[in-house]
Amino acid sequence: MVARAGIVVTGTEVLTGRVTDRNGPWLAEQLRVGGVDVGTVLVVGDRPEDLRAALGFLGSLGMDLVITTGGLGPTADDLTAEVVGDVQGRPSAVDPELERQIGAIVERLMTRRGWRADPEATAAGTRKQAMVPAGATVLPPVGTAPGLVVPPVDGRDGPVVVVLPGPPPELQGMWPAALADPAVRAALAGRSELRQETVRLWGTLESQLAATLRDHDAELTGLEITTCLRDGELEIVTRYGPDGQPAYDRLVGVLREEHGEQLFSTGPTVDDLVAGALAERGLTVATGESCTSGLLVARLTERAGSSAWVLGGIASYANSAKEALVGVPAGMLAEHGAVSTQVAAALAEGARARFGADVGVGITGVAGPGGGSPSKPVGTVHLCAVGPEGRQARSVVLPGSRSAVRQRSVTLAMQMLRQLLLGGPPA
Repeated sequence: MVARAGIVVTGTEVLTGRVTDRNGPWLAEQLRVGGVDVGTVLVVGDRPEDLRAALGFLGSLGMDLVITTGGLGPTADDLTAEVVGDVQGRPSAVDPELERQIGAIVERLMTRRGWRADPEATAAGTRKQAMVPAGATVLPPVGTAPGLVVPPVDGRDGPVVVVLPGPPPELQGMWPAALADPAVRAALAGRSELRQETVRLWGTLESQLAATLRDHDAELTGLEITTCLRDGELEIVTRYGPDGQPAYDRLVGVLREEHGEQLFSTGPTVDDLVAGALAERGLTVATGESCTSGLLVARLTERAGSSAWVLGGIASYANSAKEALVGVPAGMLAEHGAVSTQVAAALAEGARARFGADVGVGITGVAGPGGGSPSKPVGTVHLCAVGPEGRQARSVVLPGSRSAVRQRSVTLAMQMLRQLLLGGPPA
């Protein structure tokens, strides 16, 4: 039987989108790797009644474990510890030893940063952070806020609740201690392995895949299959227990049989494949970008060690930059315009020559929302990738906002690099 968990992310700043939630996805993946099925991730603001409702809802689903993030600071809106204690039937009180520990941490932090604060206000904030529900286990602070493991009071059904701080470095630093807590280990005892595998297709509609899965539904019992179409890549994520392995092997076989021309990976991302091909073959790459303004080279250098194969990129937005920095001929720009197949090829060749790279990529287009014309509407993008063994060129009209056009252009460029270096489904 797979243990189940729910996650509650607290904070009005997250609820309103001012801060992107990094904790929910991170915790969900850590739990999945540990064989725990995450059923629900909820985001609530800094209102006690909403947090109580979220905890009650997850409890009604029969979760073995609930994790909260945020709401452990010294301010009035930080109420997670108190609310969790109330829901679990455990009233909170100040832990004197914890109060001393937090006070020492705050004093060191203020001294190091040269801050000054009202002593009474600081002491009040420290006392607030030292409030601990009766019978809860304190997880030592990584920053200033401690974490908590709060089981339900004896005789009451419900999940164990782990209370973690909101800042991701503090939460992640506290995670091993949370997993090692006896109450958490008991809640997750007897869990079975939860496997997760990914197959990636390029150039396949979700409706086509859905028809394939319907035709073979009886052969795929025991698999939880989810699909996501993102910037042209169709990602198929499957979760299953050990006894589902034969069904998963059959799924991969079906996908190879019916979508083999579009299947480019049974695990690694396109970024993994491109980086691996460049590293294994000892090749280098450089970019000449107009409408994407360096987004492609930023993606290529996202991983550590990429300096071994990424030499650099030029964000040649203005025509003058295309001429002076990448060597695009002025006559070409005058005859064909900056948004053209000819200029995309010249950007690729120019970047390759300027950096002395083995592979060059050029991108030029109309990202919008203005600047389009009947012959070159908004979303028109020309791309070219040139390497020792040939070239790939594409001209497309991409839908969406300015940001979406730029992002989709970068994804298409990555697929062109993958096809240039490794073959497989054409980009």
